[in-house]
Amino acid sequence: MLRSRIIPCLLVRNKGLVKTVQFKDSKYVGDPINAVKIFNEKEVDELIVLDIDATKEGREPDFKMIQNLANESRMPLCYGGGVKTVEHAKQIIHLGAEKVALSSAVIEKPELIIDIGKAVGVQSVIVILDIKKKGFLGKYQVYTHNGTKPTGKDPKELAQQFEKLGVGEIVISSIDNDGMMKGYDLKLIDLVRDGINIPISILGGAGSLEDIKEIIKKYKVIGVAAGSIFVFKGKYKAVLINYPNKGEKKNLIK
Repeated sequence: MLRSRIIPCLLVRNKGLVKTVQFKDSKYVGDPINAVKIFNEKEVDELIVLDIDATKEGREPDFKMIQNLANESRMPLCYGGGVKTVEHAKQIIHLGAEKVALSSAVIEKPELIIDIGKAVGVQSVIVILDIKKKGFLGKYQVYTHNGTKPTGKDPKELAQQFEKLGVGEIVISSIDNDGMMKGYDLKLIDLVRDGINIPISILGGAGSLEDIKEIIKKYKVIGVAAGSIFVFKGKYKAVLINYPNKGEKKNLIK
């Protein structure tokens, strides 16, 4: 039986760990390898690592960094950033990651989901939809290239299309709520979740463990991902890698 997962999401820029606000104003917060070591000790459920500039800069995945991360990680690792081909995905899995996160490549070429699924297994194929409200009416739209390129695509319709193509999981990522630490966008979650039956994870907006608990309680089996809450401490946002202890976690997912 599937269970709820609490997932730290690490953003990488120029090989350094950063945090952003609405996909902008990145702040360097340390070495991603050191963060992985700390998360190992805290026995996290899963870890997502995203190279946020790879696609925007036209780079392929940083395979050396992926190897270093995978060698250090004692938890399931999902990597995304610059993944455009079946060979990219196969190499990432070969290096030790359990999942490959896709975005712009499958929006441009949806059938890539089928090809990568055949190569590495559908359970390892994840699509991240970076979503932002657009216009006066606040209609949701999917963006790519680190939130800089509007696609004109509706997130619910894309999620349904990707489900039909066999994707293993959809990550709903709110650009508007990224780094704001004011809670998740429940309307966005409802919009996408009500249209599909595959596993989903939520990213963008967690400011407290109560925000995570609310999502798990409302939606039951779901992956709840967050960045700022796991790398910052206090109102001045001092850098401190943290994660719920066993007692806290038990209270969150009960």
